[in-house]
Amino acid sequence: MRENKQEYPCQIINMSPGGIAVRAPIVGEMGERVVIYLDSMGRIEGELVRAYEDGFALHLNSSSYKREKIANQLTWLVNKNHLNLTEDRKHSRIIPKKTNTKISMIDGSTLDCQIQDVSLGGGAVSVEPKPDIGQLVTLGLTPGRVVRHIHQGISIEFLEIQDPASLERQFG
Repeated sequence: MRENKQEYPCQIINMSPGGIAVRAPIVGEMGERVVIYLDSMGRIEGELVRAYEDGFALHLNSSSYKREKIANQLTWLVNKNHLNLTEDRKHSRIIPKKTNTKISMIDGSTLDCQIQDVSLGGGAVSVEPKPDIGQLVTLGLTPGRVVRHIHQGISIEFLEIQDPASLERQFG
């Protein structure tokens, strides 16, 4: 996602804790802030430092803690098949029995939506129109923040980790 909030598909060419090379259909401006959402690592933010014919390179803007976390995740990804390691998501996803619900906006308006999956930390929801990234919303009774747009909706990160019993009561 570029600074102007436009999103494009991309492919990672290579990555280290300090930088990432990306194959993409567009090339941004030097110094532009770019956010990349990786299935296995989540949100990665960096500054565009090099452009080439079919992509660009980013210098990652991250703390030493985040760089260490990226290094650990990259090591895990490289070794998982060789060592027969299992996936290491923060929270396992469930498909709820009750998928139809509402998203409430901070201004009091609501949108009908359908939950694709939910976990202790958030959920994926089909909804139109899509609330803006960063917007505070409430999914059912659970407050969260929109962290990305996905094909048919949004991903929400809950403001607090939920307990399994609470999720069961809300979403069955």
